[in-house]
Amino acid sequence: MTAKERREQLISVSRALFAQKGFEGTSVEEIASRAEVSKPVVYEHFGGKEGIYAVVVDREIEALTQALTGALTAGGHPKVLLERTALALLTYIETHEDGFRILVRDSPVAQATGTFSSLIGDVATQVEHLLADQFKRRDLDPRIAPIYAQMLVGMVALTGQYWLDARQPKKAEVAAHLVNLAWNGLSGLERRPSLPTATLT
Repeated sequence: MTAKERREQLISVSRALFAQKGFEGTSVEEIASRAEVSKPVVYEHFGGKEGIYAVVVDREIEALTQALTGALTAGGHPKVLLERTALALLTYIETHEDGFRILVRDSPVAQATGTFSSLIGDVATQVEHLLADQFKRRDLDPRIAPIYAQMLVGMVALTGQYWLDARQPKKAEVAAHLVNLAWNGLSGLERRPSLPTATLT
């Protein structure tokens, strides 16, 4: 193998192991054994387990970011954007199952700017601007758009985590149910929602 081919092989092997066992449960010895190389080869390419993990996470973050950003910036009616974004996340999960498992796992070496949580926060910021515009059109206070953006993106992200293992119903049906709850809920927002006093005691 060329150095580039060997590097890609090590990334592929490590990605599968990190998805299966997590960061802590994976060792350099196991990566080397699965790749049929010696431990020094792994250290030569990545400097250790942390280095190869960082590369794997960066690649997955980039792939998911591109998918979600593409869905959000393509334009169109807000309901269409919601449909597109839900499908984009579920499609990513379907085609990058190992990568998504790695992203949603906590790791001691994950940086604050390179985690699933930070990515979801970035997506929520984009959604916030879209919601603020819709709130203004519906004579709702746009200053509350950020919290609704977090709710909406969180709902889609957590549903994606559930669907990762359940895989039922089919992707398009899950997306349709997500949109049904989110859109029909959003379309009937009260201007000043409150909880009945009886529920607060």
